[in-house]
Amino acid sequence: MTRRQLLASTLAAPALFAAPRLPIKKAVLLSMLPADLSFNDRFQLAADCGFAQVEAYTVADQKTAEEIKKASLLAKVPIHSVMNSDHWKFPLSSPDPAVVAKCRAGMETSLRNAKLWGAETVLLVPAVVDAKTSYADAWKRSQAEIRQMIPLAQELKVVIAVEEVWNKFLTSPLEFARYIDEFKSPWVRAYFDVGNVVLFGYPQDWIRTLGPRIAKVHIKDFRFKSTPTSGGKSVADFCPLLEGQIDWPEIYQALAEIGYQGTATVELGRSDKAQLTEISQRFDKILTNTSAA
Repeated sequence: MTRRQLLASTLAAPALFAAPRLPIKKAVLLSMLPADLSFNDRFQLAADCGFAQVEAYTVADQKTAEEIKKASLLAKVPIHSVMNSDHWKFPLSSPDPAVVAKCRAGMETSLRNAKLWGAETVLLVPAVVDAKTSYADAWKRSQAEIRQMIPLAQELKVVIAVEEVWNKFLTSPLEFARYIDEFKSPWVRAYFDVGNVVLFGYPQDWIRTLGPRIAKVHIKDFRFKSTPTSGGKSVADFCPLLEGQIDWPEIYQALAEIGYQGTATVELGRSDKAQLTEISQRFDKILTNTSAA
């Protein structure tokens, strides 16, 4: 080998070991985009900042829903999912039939929004455990209600994607997997949130356990910190991407292992163009396993 060949091979070596980009589409919440912009401008901003898709929210007004569809088509930024509303305020696990009916109606609207927009999933928080609702009741009631929704989901070809949140329910990956499996339906899957499980687990473990059950992914970071009001005690807090305690190389590896090729949506607060651009760039580091660089 000549000196020139040796130098060339040395410079090329790092590229041989560079991690491939995960085949995951980047998305942003519609609610993160500036509210003072028109829907056309919001979707275009998402595209300009490097996002390929958008996750929308439940829209009851048909005219507004049509406006959102047109904005999505104009900017060529598809809506991949709908974040159902009112499932916290009106949970399916409530003992009050009137409350459950409101959640059921909201889910039907969300499913029909998804059909109109071409979205693949509707995110659903399935239940809330509280002083009046036991864990067992939350499990039984929510499953019974979701089973009644499956025929509509199948008709519309939209997946009901159940998400784990801070609702004292589905607090382990094994329980989450079992909950999904008991439906025995391809129209009920998991919407996995990386940041939501850090309080009681390791997201990479949840990803590997849930595996092909995962329909969609939410991305946000999380940290424990002390504040003047906490008396020196550690409190939980969400934070900007790559500034928390989530092991992003492990998340990258876990997603690669299960062969996830869907969409991941960043879930943070409302942001301007500069902030969205920064978020998109940090998101790229996660998907290319360069977050530690």
